[in-house]
Formats: sequence, C-alpha cells, structure tokens
Amino acid sequence: MLRVAVVGSGPSGCYTAQSLVQQAPEVFVDVLDRLPCPYGLVRYGVAPDHEKIKSLQGTLRTVLEHERVRFLGGVRVGGTGGLPVDRLRELYHAVVYCVGASTDRHLGIPGEDLPGSWSATEFVSWYSAHPDSPAETFVREVRSAVVIGVGNVAVDVTRMLARGVAELSPTDMPQQALAALAASRVTEVRMVGRRGPSQARFTTKELRELGGLPDTAVTVDPAELALDPDFADPSGLPAPQRRNVEVLRGWAERPPGDAARRIRLSFFRRPVELLSDGGRVGGVRFERTVPDGQGGVRGTGRFEDVAAQLVLRSVGYRGVPLEGLPFDAASGTVPNTQGRVVRDRFTSPGEYVAGWIKRGPTGVIGTNRPCAKETVTSLLADAPALAREEPLPDPLVGLRAAGVEPVEWAGWRAIERAEAELGARLGRSVVKLADWDSLLTAARTAVS
Repeated sequence: MLRVAVVGSGPSGCYTAQSLVQQAPEVFVDVLDRLPCPYGLVRYGVAPDHEKIKSLQGTLRTVLEHERVRFLGGVRVGGTGGLPVDRLRELYHAVVYCVGASTDRHLGIPGEDLPGSWSATEFVSWYSAHPDSPAETFVREVRSAVVIGVGNVAVDVTRMLARGVAELSPTDMPQQALAALAASRVTEVRMVGRRGPSQARFTTKELRELGGLPDTAVTVDPAELALDPDFADPSGLPAPQRRNVEVLRGWAERPPGDAARRIRLSFFRRPVELLSDGGRVGGVRFERTVPDGQGGVRGTGRFEDVAAQLVLRSVGYRGVPLEGLPFDAASGTVPNTQGRVVRDRFTSPGEYVAGWIKRGPTGVIGTNRPCAKETVTSLLADAPALAREEPLPDPLVGLRAAGVEPVEWAGWRAIERAEAELGARLGRSVVKLADWDSLLTAARTAVS
C-alpha cells in the first residue's frame, strides 16, 4: 500500500489523484487544501456567470468521492503556522505539490500601489467569495475603469464590471459583491493591450460574450486595428487569432449606438504610470506603441492619459515559493524533471509537482490532465524505492497530533448545504459563504 499526499485540490490536484487511483490499485490518496473547500480555481477563479465551466466541479467531485481518495481541507502546508514540508514527508510515502501560481505579475510602474489599483486576481477573489479576499467594494465611487491586459481573465473582469444585477442574481456570487455591483455607477470600461489585436490572448468565445451584454456598446478604433500588420490580411494567422480579428473588425465597423455602458478595446498602448487624484488612482498614462517588425512593439514617445477610478492589472500569474521546497525565481516554478522535484541538481525521492507550479501558468484547465499523468508516471516508477520498513499509520492521526484538525468531506458537504440554505433565504439559488468564520462554522455542523 502506498500513501500519497496531493497538496492542492484544484484541477491539477484532482487529476493527479485520479491518475494515481486509476493506474495503481494499491495507492491511497489524501488531497490536502489550505481552504475548507475543494476545486481551487474552478470554485474561486471561474466567473460566476460561466456555468458550463463551473460544472467541471461535478467531474472533480467524482474524483474526491473515490473510495481511495480522501479530501482534507483546512490544512496549510509550509509558511507561518503551516505543517512543515519535512513533517508531511514523514506521514506519506510521497507528496505531490499542486499549489498553482497564486500571485500576479506586477507592472513595475509608478503609482501601481495607489488605492484603487488592484490585481485582477484580487477582484476575481472578491466576486468569487474567496475567504482571503480584501474587505473592499472595489466599485464604490467608480465611474470609469481600466483593465490592463487582453487575456481571458481581463475579459472576465471587464464583463463583470458591465454586467447588470439581473444577470448576476441567478449566480452563486456572494451577496456583498452582488449588492456592490448592483449599486455600481460604472459606465465605461476600457480594456487595454500593449500589442495588437492579433497577439491578444483571449479566446473568441470569451470575446464574443462582451458583444452580447445587455445595454452595453463595444467599441474598437479602426485606426488601432490598422496598425497591426496581420489585421488587413489575417489569413496567415492561426484560426483562433483569425476569428478574434474578425470579431474585432465587426465591432470597429459598427456604429456604437446608444447604451448605458460602454466597453472600449484599445491596443498598442503601454502603461507607464498610474496617476493620482487625491491620493487614489485617478487615471493611467499610456505610451502609444507601434509594431517593431519582429513580433513585439516599440514606444513612440507619444503619451495619452485615460481617466479611471479603478485599475485592474491582468498581466499574468506567477508561482510563489513554498517554504521547504526549492524554487526557481526566474520561472516561478519548482525545479523538476518530469514532475520529480530537483534539489541541488538531483531528484528528491518522494517529492513531486504538477500543474502551474511545475510548468508555469500556461494552458487551459484540460492541460493539467496530461501534466498530472506525466508526474504520476514518474511517481509510480519510483514506488519500489519509496517503500518503508514499517507500515505508515493513518496520516490523519499524524495531522491531528501536529495540531491540525482537517475539514473532511462531510464538512465540505455541510458548507454546500449552508450555501444552499443562504441562497433560499435570499431568494436566490446558491450563495457562497465568503469568510473563514462562516465556512468553518458550517463545516463544524457536520460533526456537531
């Protein structure tokens, strides 16, 4: 019998657990998460109005309900107050770290730390009810917002800023965020990219959703599109980028019409400073850019100030070090060979990684499946060397001896029931609990 801990219950962690129990009938897996709730970014990163993607929770649930898989939430690994990595290795034959990329890249420009300047992840955490999200309404006194970045997360936060309460009420968005967005006076959102439309990272499906928002006009400046050398003839572009160009061309050629809200997609602008107004963000200074002929852009020395009381930075994720594990600061990943953790140029027996902390923040949710399979293949090949002379006791006993009282699956189901009951009281379907006290109080009802 092989006992494996998988640290992280998002897609990469669940796919790792699934691959382990499918390939090896003698493996038992504990999926640990520092939160009392499973599913990682599927619960806390997918926009609440994307029900189809959120339905992936059903697939991940099947994994976590497998007879040889156990969910243990509320278990912090590493860092202050967390279970040391060395102690975790004593409790399991092997540990697979699937801890993702939990912070954002910075712009590195003056004014980035002004009040009113946030990472897109912080905004997403707020409307997704992450218990660590800041106590902030984000949109109070905001009339215009700037989203820096042109990926799918940038499209998500732009859409959330322009959504009406009628479309958001049926979702599981926490009540505080729903009330704040319902009272929002945001009338203009500008999403800005440093390069041209043919290099944008959003998918066509996400992009088109912006054009379907009620009482919202989407505008694109034809002159900016014309700067892109691939725009006039996109036939040489890969199909996804070609479809993006076609959607943008349609918006550029269409009169904007009358609407309560306006979304502007702007390209060839590089942020150089966030401007202060009374100690808060009041705008963004952009330098206009042009293609450099080598796939990048160069500055023109021409600048433009755009008014904004809210700036959301969506320029990529980055992994953070986990105390006790090696870390490559340049790539934001744990050094590894086919998922085996590398310490001082040698693989470390019994330590593995999968997901973004292994390969960097690339790919879509499904990309985690083959990534996890590669790591599991390495782990199972190492299995004979991981055996110990004495059988391991149940790790749950060891966790409790270390002062950790995990939230087991019954506790998570109790949280689900509490969220359904809250939704019923508020006349909605399901409403997420948004703070640690509420989540842990609900979880304790499973054993009270």
